[in-house]
This record gives sequence, structure tokens and C-alpha cells, in this order.
Amino acid sequence: MSEEINDIQSNEMSNESNNSSQEGFGFERSKAEQIWLTGKVSEVRALLSQYVIGQHEAIELMLTGIFSNGHLLLEGVPGVAKTLSAKVLAKALNIDFSRIQFTPDLMPSDVIGTSVFNMKEATFNFKKGPVFSNIVLIDEINRAPAKTQAALFEVMEERQITYDGVHYNMEFPFLVVATQNPIEQEGTYNLPEAQLDRFLFKVKVHYPELNEEEEIMQRYKNNLSSPDLTQIKAVLNAEEIRRAQKSVEDVVIEDNLVKYIAAITLKTRNHGKIYLGGSPRASLSMLKSSKAIAAIKGRDFVTPEDIQFVATPVLNHRVILTPEAEMEGATPEQLITEIIQSIEVPR
Repeated sequence: MSEEINDIQSNEMSNESNNSSQEGFGFERSKAEQIWLTGKVSEVRALLSQYVIGQHEAIELMLTGIFSNGHLLLEGVPGVAKTLSAKVLAKALNIDFSRIQFTPDLMPSDVIGTSVFNMKEATFNFKKGPVFSNIVLIDEINRAPAKTQAALFEVMEERQITYDGVHYNMEFPFLVVATQNPIEQEGTYNLPEAQLDRFLFKVKVHYPELNEEEEIMQRYKNNLSSPDLTQIKAVLNAEEIRRAQKSVEDVVIEDNLVKYIAAITLKTRNHGKIYLGGSPRASLSMLKSSKAIAAIKGRDFVTPEDIQFVATPVLNHRVILTPEAEMEGATPEQLITEIIQSIEVPR
């Protein structure tokens, strides 16, 4: 009997030892993934800084979008490096890249593709459009009419194109990076709310600070040509992007922070100056992007500050103000900040 008890105890000790060693291995693996990811982020930042001066917050949000698998809308006046930032970021990733210049006469077939008649086989073959790529840069997205914008609805949400009853899946990764000018109204169209909701972030690209503007001029005072992007060496490939997104999935977010996100979104729906609040997709976007920003900063857990950092770019294009609030000069950013300050921060 005593021998049986000894055997049971030794087996239990052995199991506990195995479990603890597995937990230790998991912790070491998680730590190694964090170190790898932050190292790659530093490389991308260093690469971007060679071409884009300043815009640190915009770059941080663009990286967050890549690692949380979300589409990005860059908004800013002409000349603040929106397109350049997107192109350099795409070059930093060893994946396919295409650019579409949206114009008022652009047709949906110019984006997704069209059927071409094959005379030899007497059949129609689908010729894929420029949207079939990994990163699609859409310049001046608000210059195309509603029917062309509608061509993006399915591909942005489901990452597939349906043409003539046939589904064509996009290769991983698939990200839309769009730019628009908020000032000029001539020849532009308002983006449909359903399309805006498909963008993870609307990133406001602002004018540079005085010292940054001086640095820009110092860099180009003896060089009249445009920046040469052909020499950029890619930092991440498709499999490494998938690995980075897996690291983001492993980031822990506590239940009280999930409730905090839900409370912020709910407040946008009940605010007196907001006509249309955030959707459940907005809550999910805050959750995903807060995990991504935590991973970028080398943490395996989300803090309230991560949520507060991503809340404005997640919500600023999803909320519609009441006419009275617009007449008062209120902005979505001001009201979102007010909402965040009115909700108790979980600790």
C-alpha cells in the first residue's frame, strides 16, 4: 500500500514538474516573440525616418494597422507626406504593392477587373484589376463617385471579389491604405458611412513642427529630385507579418478593459451632440488595435492608456455630429476626448 502511495506522489510531482516546465517554455517563447516584434518595429521606424521626417504618431498608427490587419485612411492637406509614408511603408514590407489614382471618371471595373474575350478559346476570361495585391494605395479616395466606392465594400470587409458569380479570394495580407484631402471640395464625394466603417483608423496627418520643417529643407537643399525608393530593403515578408499578427493575438486584455471599450462606444451612441455613434465594429477595432499597440511597445498585456491612444483614430470617422454641434464648431476629436475623460478608468 505504501509503495502505491509513493508511486502516486511521484507521478503527481512529475506532472507538476512537466507543467511548470511547459509554462516556463511558453513564457520564454512569448518573451522571445515580443523581443523579435519590437526589433522589427524599430527597423521599420528607422527606415521610415530616412524618408519621412516627423509624423511619429501617424507612423505608429500605420504600424498598428498593419499588425492588427486593418485598413487605413490617411487624411491631411496636400504636401504632408501622406502618399510618401504609405509608399515607404509598403516598400518596407516584402509583399506586392499597387496604386490606384481615384478620379471622377473611374469605373468599378478599373478597380476590381473585367472580363476579356479570348478569341482562340471563344470564352470570356476574368482579368484581375489593381485591387488584387497585398497593399493597395488608393490616392485621393474621395474623388471617385459612389458606384466606384461600392466596388470596395466586399473586398475591404470579406477580402474577396465576386465577379459573374465567381469568388476570388485575396492573398494574405490584404490592406487598403487610402488618402484624402479634407479641405478641397471641388470634384470630391463624401465617402459612404458603410465604407468609412470598414477603415480601422482615420489617421490625421498634420503639418510638421518648425524644427521638422527645417530638417526637411536641410535634407533636400542640395537635391532637386524626388526621393529614390528603389534602394529600400524590405524588413518584413508575408509570413513574418502573419507571425506578428499572431503575437498580437496572444496579447492579454483583461475583462475590465473590455468593459471599458464597450462603455466608450456606448457613450458615443448616447451623447447629446452625436447623431450617429460607433458600431460594434468600432469596439472590435479598439480591442484589436489596443492589443497591437501594446505588442509594438513590447508588452503582452493591454493598459487603459493603449485604449485611449487608439480610441480617437478608431472613432473619429465613425461618429456623425448633430447639426447643432457642427454649428457650434465642435469636432469629433473634441467630443471623443470629452467622452474618454468622463468615463472612469479601470485599474
